Amino acid sequence: MIPFKVATLVFSLVLVVTSGTVFFRLVEGWSWLDAYFFTVITLSTVGYGSLVPATALGKIGTTVFIFVGLGVFAVAIQQFGLYTMRKREEHTEWLVGRLDRSASANKDQKPKQDG
Repeated sequence: MIPFKVATLVFSLVLVVTSGTVFFRLVEGWSWLDAYFFTVITLSTVGYGSLVPATALGKIGTTVFIFVGLGVFAVAIQQFGLYTMRKREEHTEWLVGRLDRSASANKDQKPKQDG
């Protein structure tokens, strides 16, 4: 993954979480912790239900936030999964190469004969 792409993705995710936290703090009047908590559980689609927007603006803002934020969150999860899969493939290729070298080195060695 290119560093620019990673930085852009992290920046986008931080921006979405920050803007959601500030929005819910101002519109719903929740504490910073509650606003942050609601933002994260909404983005991650967990939705415990312990906090629910009470104002019309909060409800409308939440729906917009879900559509925008979920896209950013999904791309971040997808990129993390892709990176993990690539690393696993590289490690597997390294292991197979190491086993091949080991097998060919053992094959080239001639067994000692007693006599």
